[in-house]
Amino acid sequence: MKNSFGERIEEIVCQNNIMIPTHISIIMDGNGRWAELRSRERVYGHKAGVESVRDCCEYAAKIGVKYLSLFAFSQENWSRPEEEVNALMELMAASIVKEVHLFYDNQIRLKVIGDLSRLDKDLVSKIEKIEDTTKDFSNLTVIIMLSYSGKWDLKQAAERYAIDYSDAISKGETPEPLTEELFASYLSTYGIPDPDLLIRTSGEQRISNYMLWQCAYTEFYFTETLWPDFRKEQFEEAIENFSKRERRYGKIK
Repeated sequence: MKNSFGERIEEIVCQNNIMIPTHISIIMDGNGRWAELRSRERVYGHKAGVESVRDCCEYAAKIGVKYLSLFAFSQENWSRPEEEVNALMELMAASIVKEVHLFYDNQIRLKVIGDLSRLDKDLVSKIEKIEDTTKDFSNLTVIIMLSYSGKWDLKQAAERYAIDYSDAISKGETPEPLTEELFASYLSTYGIPDPDLLIRTSGEQRISNYMLWQCAYTEFYFTETLWPDFRKEQFEEAIENFSKRERRYGKIK
């Protein structure tokens, strides 16, 4: 089935009458509230959320999901208190090292997308090392959206296209006409199919500047469950809900 945004082929695998999305994306929300409910610091919730990441990655790999993208840290999150931001970056660095077996044991490829220029060089180095060592794994691709925002993605894509356009003009060449497909090739997610299902935890019902272009025809699923409590059972419920939907892409069936 094709959609008008990118004309991509949607691959849905059917298992036990449950349609497994090719690409599931999750806005992992509610860590801070989860910690506050337990009278703990917010970072306690972020640490607990790592368990949910592990559980969801293992489950996605097991059932045949091919892409799992996780909104870990937005551009807007840089405005949070410095102490919390530093704790999050330290947790990210520690988790990448600690959880490396997760990628090897499950043949998971890791890809990190976002404005990495704002990250500590040591963290970027660790990320690049694991990206390189897992690049040939094909069971599941886990995409960590780090220092990412939809508007940033659109802006950098437009800037890159403008540079190529100007270069073509300066060389006396005719610039390639801008189409949806061409513009999509400048996005940071190029080569990754658009999300079939977007899950947001914690009860909030918005996409918070996330994959604005890519989610044009994505199915949304909102749950009251806070991210540290989101496990296999909640993941199954979201996929079952997705399976009951009819995706029309603006057409009449």
